[in-house]
Amino acid sequence: MRQLIAVLCLLGAALAHAAEPDLAGRLASPDGHIVLELTQKTYGAGKRALYYNVRYDGEPVVRDSLLELRLDNHLSENAMALPVDHHARWFENLRVTGVRRASHDSTWTPVTGERARIRDHYEALTVDLVKDDNPIYKLSVEVRAYDEGVALRFAFPENEKGTYYRVVGEDVEFALPAGTRAWFHSWAQGPYKLLPLADWPDQAERPLTLALPNGFSVALLEARMVDYARTKFKLSADKPDTIVTAMHDPADLISPFATPWRGIMIARRPGQLIENDHFILNLNDPARIADTSWIQPGKIMRVMSLTTKDAKANIDFAVRHRLQYVLFDFKWYGNAFSFDADATKVAIPDFDLPGIIAYAKERGIGVWLYVNQQGLLAQSDTLFQTYRDWGVKGVKFGFVLPGSHRWTTWIEKAIRQAADAHIMVNIHDDWRPTGEQRTWPNLMTAEGIRGNEEMPDATHNTVLPFVRYLAGPADYTICYYDPRIKTTHAHQLALAVVYYSPLQTLYWYDRPERSHDEPELAFWDRIPTTWDETRVLDGAPGRDVTIARRKGDEWFVGSITNDDARRVTLRLDFLPPGQRYEATIYADDAAAPTATHVGVRRRTVDARTALELDLPPSGGQALWLRPVAAAR
Repeated sequence: MRQLIAVLCLLGAALAHAAEPDLAGRLASPDGHIVLELTQKTYGAGKRALYYNVRYDGEPVVRDSLLELRLDNHLSENAMALPVDHHARWFENLRVTGVRRASHDSTWTPVTGERARIRDHYEALTVDLVKDDNPIYKLSVEVRAYDEGVALRFAFPENEKGTYYRVVGEDVEFALPAGTRAWFHSWAQGPYKLLPLADWPDQAERPLTLALPNGFSVALLEARMVDYARTKFKLSADKPDTIVTAMHDPADLISPFATPWRGIMIARRPGQLIENDHFILNLNDPARIADTSWIQPGKIMRVMSLTTKDAKANIDFAVRHRLQYVLFDFKWYGNAFSFDADATKVAIPDFDLPGIIAYAKERGIGVWLYVNQQGLLAQSDTLFQTYRDWGVKGVKFGFVLPGSHRWTTWIEKAIRQAADAHIMVNIHDDWRPTGEQRTWPNLMTAEGIRGNEEMPDATHNTVLPFVRYLAGPADYTICYYDPRIKTTHAHQLALAVVYYSPLQTLYWYDRPERSHDEPELAFWDRIPTTWDETRVLDGAPGRDVTIARRKGDEWFVGSITNDDARRVTLRLDFLPPGQRYEATIYADDAAAPTATHVGVRRRTVDARTALELDLPPSGGQALWLRPVAAAR
């Protein structure tokens, strides 16, 4: 009898386990347009795999796609030793232990930004899971649905057995509708090509913007990548029209931890991606700097010749043209690629740095210094405090090593150390932000862009707002006088509106003696670098873009075209009804009596006005609008 009872108990337990329903979780955005479904499908000999799909107004955006991590787990001496094949599916035998839902709706104020207030509004779904073959391994799949898109990540709670985890690979799929094309670029400073999801030459950088055959614009991005390895995108080896995440290298982590967010932005028109680029910020932690009064946005120019005389000439130019900062770039402290170089000592003749800093301070100009990774790595524990004592406002990090888990955590530490000393930061070369500037608002901007150091053409410039700038502000290093520029001068003027950076570099490669104080420079003189409101009025990547930004009661508009001539109709219906504005228009004009050939004209406009902007090949226009009462 006892044997029969035991058999019946085992059979009952097995039947109960077999009867457990597969996961079927549905999450809708607050406005109901976006729906994500999270499912667990049984395959093979009772194994389970996690999948998700995304729809917008019922139309497929992401088809059923696999969620998977590859881990090589290591346990403490007191824990159980488990043989783990880190090439197998780690998620193949997960059992659901709970499903939680939550809603969130708040508004926060960025220290610097493209809008004065940011709404953080989402619905959340958390699915708790445990491994069937060893219950010490637990994790949760966290999903958020915003009106702007969806995001998901994997969270591992603190493990009572002392386990730490090595994530050796991440295999999150994005199965897309047939015919989808991607704005492919293989490195952060690379060119863009619109390619189908087949035969890519390399892995794709993030954010990755997609053009779906139904007209939707979608961007795949990575957010809150602060203790992990960078993840790019590759094509699936065996599934058509499917993109898979590709980690740079393993990440060694101690629980509790969460992987970075995998974000999917969705828009019916390309410009909505730009208008919703706060999406990546909302996936990061709130600011950890209590007093942010020392974080001051502004315009900056690089001093091309490192002598005391030239430094003072640049400072005088900065005062005349209402810049806030000057930068002393590469080699001021010697061979920046050597650990023997001391980033607290001037290593070139006729460069009185203390005197220059004092001269700048007297005239209301702040000083930034360039430091290479070698100097930062060797001296960062004291370097930033030394610079603060000198009166330096910011540091440009040069030639940092991006990608690996080690260097990701190092950069995060360096940004924090700079914040502790009240030093602002600009990170150059191949590194890209993933929304860290919300947490550390002293991170003003970063390169990770093919800007005017490479002198790209106008078509490239029209792609950038829809791809790179979704990751955050970028230091494009706008030029004006350099003869290598491949666009018109009005195009360059307009970039200061089209491209967002709270630390906006102007006059890159330029020298004060090249300037004749042309009338159109008044546009850059007046333009701010942070905004209360941003609207994308028209545009598509690779074609053209027109953006209007407001600061107080003044509007600045920038419009650029690709390598082709174009007529753009600019409707001013974003202006408040009944209020007249004086519009100062800066446009390419072959008859203008300057070497830059930019004409300046004024007219009165209001919300009913529609302006026809005639843009020559590689051209642009910039507009400054202020209320008529203020103009007087």
